[in-house]
Amino acid sequence: MPSDSSPPPAGPAAGVPAADETAADILAAEREHLRRSRDFLGRMRSNVLSLEAMGGNRVSQEYLKAELYWRAEALRDLPDTPLFFGRLDYRAGALERRATEPAVLSGGDDPRAGQPAGEHFHVGRRHVHDQDGTPVVIDWRAPVSRPFYRASQQDPMGLVRRRRFGFSGGELTAFEDEDFGLPGARSAGPAPASRILIEEIERPRSGPMRDIVATIQPEQDDIVRAEVERTLCVQGAPGTGKTAVGLHRVAYLLYAHATRLTRGGVLVVGPNAAFLAYIKNVLPALGELDVTQLSVADLLATVKVRGADSDEAARIKGDARMAGVLRRALWENVTEPAEAIMLVRGSRRWRVPAFELAELVAELRERGVRYGTGRQMLAHRIAHVILTRMEAAGETCDDRTHEAVRRTSVVRAAVDQAWPKADPVRLVFRLLSDAAVLERAAAGLLDPAESRAVLWRSPPRGPGSARWSAADAVLIDEATDLIERTPSLAHIVVDEAQDLSPMQCRAVGRRCATGSATVLGDIAQGTTAWATTSWPQMLAHLGKPEADLRVLDTGYRVPRQILDFASRLLPQIAPDLTPASSVRQDPGSLLVRKLQPDELSGALTHACADALARPGSAAVVAADSQIQSLADTLARAGIAHATLDGAATGGQITLVPVTLAKGLEFDHVIVVEPGEIATAESRGLQRLYVALSRAVSRLTVLHTGPLPEALR
Repeated sequence: MPSDSSPPPAGPAAGVPAADETAADILAAEREHLRRSRDFLGRMRSNVLSLEAMGGNRVSQEYLKAELYWRAEALRDLPDTPLFFGRLDYRAGALERRATEPAVLSGGDDPRAGQPAGEHFHVGRRHVHDQDGTPVVIDWRAPVSRPFYRASQQDPMGLVRRRRFGFSGGELTAFEDEDFGLPGARSAGPAPASRILIEEIERPRSGPMRDIVATIQPEQDDIVRAEVERTLCVQGAPGTGKTAVGLHRVAYLLYAHATRLTRGGVLVVGPNAAFLAYIKNVLPALGELDVTQLSVADLLATVKVRGADSDEAARIKGDARMAGVLRRALWENVTEPAEAIMLVRGSRRWRVPAFELAELVAELRERGVRYGTGRQMLAHRIAHVILTRMEAAGETCDDRTHEAVRRTSVVRAAVDQAWPKADPVRLVFRLLSDAAVLERAAAGLLDPAESRAVLWRSPPRGPGSARWSAADAVLIDEATDLIERTPSLAHIVVDEAQDLSPMQCRAVGRRCATGSATVLGDIAQGTTAWATTSWPQMLAHLGKPEADLRVLDTGYRVPRQILDFASRLLPQIAPDLTPASSVRQDPGSLLVRKLQPDELSGALTHACADALARPGSAAVVAADSQIQSLADTLARAGIAHATLDGAATGGQITLVPVTLAKGLEFDHVIVVEPGEIATAESRGLQRLYVALSRAVSRLTVLHTGPLPEALR
């Protein structure tokens, strides 16, 4: 790897400097380009900050101020983050068909490729231009940057050379070249793996998740740059980068379809607050600051959740059949009008008989409109009938007459009697607290035992005193949509989607009904009682049955030894999945220790002390019931640690309840008593699979009890 004092690496992937250049010369020139680029970025931000918001009115000015603020924030330099990470040298004429792509710099003849050199581009996290508007760094999302991720000896995509840069913090420390078009290069097979690329993938990490923009692989790039209209479902094994790919797809779509997505809105949905805290810095690092990130619970926070359901009750409440139960409970409120209405206007009386009102109600029900919309339309239909008779009698009517008739107490009373107002909270409260209502609504959909499981045994006095569960909140969200349509966003990313119940899928799906989605998950990591075992089934509940299914089965972060050990559980938890492979080999990455009960405390403190002596983050993962005792053990040993309790922590040693481990990763993971995790719940083996696959460098397993059969 070239540096100040070392020559460039040998081999076909390592290029040769130009005849009159040394590695030190190249490195010095690239450092100067980095310095100039940072200077230009600072000027760009200063220019934005110097602008004055001048709008037509105060509201317009406030919007413009906000736009300028976000633009300036997106241009903020991150001194510890490389401004660019690669460079592409194109052949002369290779970009002629890209008439709209700007040329950055032009070079002379290139002796390495034996042909004239064309434009070259520095590829980075954001676009940077000089005072004349000439780009000095090209955004990684631009079409001209794609060969950085996709070019190969078999398909150079117009490149002469691809250069990768090594950084320490924000300082450029090394470079590495891969040449294309050299004699015999195409027949020599794939080039050796880039050492800079491997070191970046393996670099120890602490704190929140980082972007992978410098290490995106070809199969990941296909997903990132997929068309905006497409809904994609990504089945990804641990360490395959599915979460990062989903976030980078958001960043790409916001670049390629900025107006559409900004106007329509983008949402990232995660399983819990700890997960969202872990991924929170990825999009801002890519310059995208205006993306909402919510947990499933916060997205569906229709009521304050204070209670919990049994697994059986939660499973039934999360079943898609409950949508039909709710629909019946809501629409049974609509009744046939009992009597005619008589409207008096001046000296005239206008009568609408009951049978005609019944026809209006029936016609609206058959149209399948939302409940609230139907109620509004009924008032208009009644007013229209009356106005038709008034006009037939010679009266002059207009829109004001229509509104006056619609708002009369007679018409309002008729609507209230036939089509009463509905409140989603009261609807669900009545359904779960009144056995007769539930029996009528669930007939033919739920069996009696299932109805009894969801019915409150001790009904509260009213909705305000109810101890609502998370599953109840989802039912209320469904009821809300039955009454008034839920607005749709342009794009939604939903991670750990295998754990969504069918009713949660419906809730997420209606928020992208007219948009697209990126669905991320792993069937093997389904830990809820209602976890899906079939992506097509889950996508049908989401309302996206036509979605493309993509599979990521190559791990880049998790060593093969760890991934193979965790994959021993797959025949029991997900027999239809093919175990993932890993590009990393590290024979010392896995340690499994059988201990006597009195040895566990000492082994744990020794493992934590060893982790503290190494760079990167570390976690102790155990069954939730064991976390407090493990915390006491570490405290007695004087080992500083933090306990994950719903938000990200900054300590080097973190105690992680296994129920919060999903989606997180740590350099060193210590799993304590895997047998306890496996037997703590009905899907304990899936939970254990999650725990064993959180490590990206080292996994230590400490146990005094027997291991699950598959791991022995």
